[in-house]
Amino acid sequence: MNDTQINLAAAILVEARLARDRFEALPDELVPASEGDAYRLQEVVHRLLTAHGQGDFVGHKIGCTTAVMQAYLGIHNPSAGGVLRAETHASGAVVQVRGANRLGVECEVAVRLSSDLPPRSAAAPYDRATVGAAVGECMAAIEIVEDRYVDYGALDAQTLIADDFFGAGVVLGRPVAGFDPEALDQVFAQMLIDGSEVGSGCGEDVLGHPLEALAWLARSASTRGITLRAGEFVMLGSLVATHWIDPGSAVQIINDPLGEVSVRFVA
Repeated sequence: MNDTQINLAAAILVEARLARDRFEALPDELVPASEGDAYRLQEVVHRLLTAHGQGDFVGHKIGCTTAVMQAYLGIHNPSAGGVLRAETHASGAVVQVRGANRLGVECEVAVRLSSDLPPRSAAAPYDRATVGAAVGECMAAIEIVEDRYVDYGALDAQTLIADDFFGAGVVLGRPVAGFDPEALDQVFAQMLIDGSEVGSGCGEDVLGHPLEALAWLARSASTRGITLRAGEFVMLGSLVATHWIDPGSAVQIINDPLGEVSVRFVA
């Protein structure tokens, strides 16, 4: 895609996203031809959303890191998205449901970086050990997702990547002091909606170890010349399949040993 096509496609995606309109598809000539094009388009989408008051870039999300989510979406490799400041909430937040689009929730684990992960050469790629050394905090988290599509099953993966893969926000729990990120594969979490459990999972469901998802993101960012910055958080993947909610729903994650995180949705 050339710059003109990317700018036109980004404007269409951002207009639909801010209006909370159901999005059908990009025109054929503006559909990203590759994942590389999709991520270039995603960067422009972030810049336009920031210009429209959604705040600066503060974190990353990684989708399709568990078998349950890959089966749910029919996509068999991880995908990365971004999170802006206006979409970031602390545990206990009350989030307004706007427009006709469905909102959903996912049960996640998240980390915050304490040092940069700059681009590396393919000869010395990031692995679990090198990214683990850059993790400063670990926490339970909820991802808020939005079905803003007429039929997401009919869309190509590149368009979904460009539009942050359903991303609509995150809710971050309190960091657990002194928690060893190497133990993230041992966490166990339950997701409750209005007090009833709807699913559970463990850390090892995320690519065998959640730090493998972070290593994947660091390698992917390296190929695009992007540095993962100290202070940014990374949502490493959902332990439970997406559950769609109604206005009035209260969602709670109980994570052993990372603690609890909650959010309530109102009309």
